[in-house]
Amino acid sequence: MNFREKERERVLKYRDEIFKDPGGGKFEGKEWDFVLKDPVLNLWKGIRTDAQDYFKRNKIPWWQGEKDNPTGHLLSSQIACVNHLYYLRQRKDLATAVLKGINKKIIEAEIVDDGYVEFEFIGCKNYLGEKSWQKGANSTSIDAVMIGRHENGKKVYFLIEWKYTEFYNTEDKYIPATAKVYDHLIKDVNSPFNNIDVKAFYFEPFYQLMRQTLLGWKLVENNDHSCSEYYHVHIIPDENRELLDKITSPELKKMLVGNKENGMIKAWMSTLKNPDKYIHRSPEEFLKPCKDIIDSKSFISYLEKRYWWRFLHLKILN
Repeated sequence: MNFREKERERVLKYRDEIFKDPGGGKFEGKEWDFVLKDPVLNLWKGIRTDAQDYFKRNKIPWWQGEKDNPTGHLLSSQIACVNHLYYLRQRKDLATAVLKGINKKIIEAEIVDDGYVEFEFIGCKNYLGEKSWQKGANSTSIDAVMIGRHENGKKVYFLIEWKYTEFYNTEDKYIPATAKVYDHLIKDVNSPFNNIDVKAFYFEPFYQLMRQTLLGWKLVENNDHSCSEYYHVHIIPDENRELLDKITSPELKKMLVGNKENGMIKAWMSTLKNPDKYIHRSPEEFLKPCKDIIDSKSFISYLEKRYWWRFLHLKILN
């Protein structure tokens, strides 16, 4: 049984307790027991109304949602991202603590849009020259973005990509239309990438990571939001071995032959001129700095019960 199947089985056990919802909601035209009948309940009650309003006024589409409602799918990574990060939007103390957990030299979180976290971020301009440029659809976007002020006074982007139960097969996405947009950027002498065959990047999740890394580079190059540095933060549950252990790109896999640490993270870092700019964290590790901050108990308790089952189990044992 893979991680997705295990999570599907696990969420059904607490569905009635947490959501008071019988399931049977629709996903791709069919009713499923792991899809809530009332999709709004998929968002934590502490952020529910505000998050819906935020997505509506910023014209951000909900993944597989209908009208202005989020999806009822309990394994949605977009929902997981919002449930973990939306509460931080108006909590500078929590936002600062999280960023310090990535870089100890960050002294405070900075406002991005009208809060300390912006969702489905695409930057102020179409820096990659893509055909479409809109939040959350058909263009390179970042699940969430935060900005921190470094002790040297400079502002730093934290580009956050959130994964939950996703995993990928080896599927070549290299076509002339996309190659025309990205290849010249990948091969640019100032690009963030080492000298690697461009076709190595056209396999998920590397295809998405490549586009987001190019966006990070261009954001800083253009001093977007006055930021002069960026970190690319990849949030993946430790238990999702189907994603973490598999290298879908044949070229990248070949490069790591004989390397004992030859999973997806190692493969991706091998492509980067500055691999320290790529940060992998589990959700509970990323939010751990919030645990002991005042007025965060109900927020952390919800995350522990819904998502951090391993972390909660260890907490009980200790």
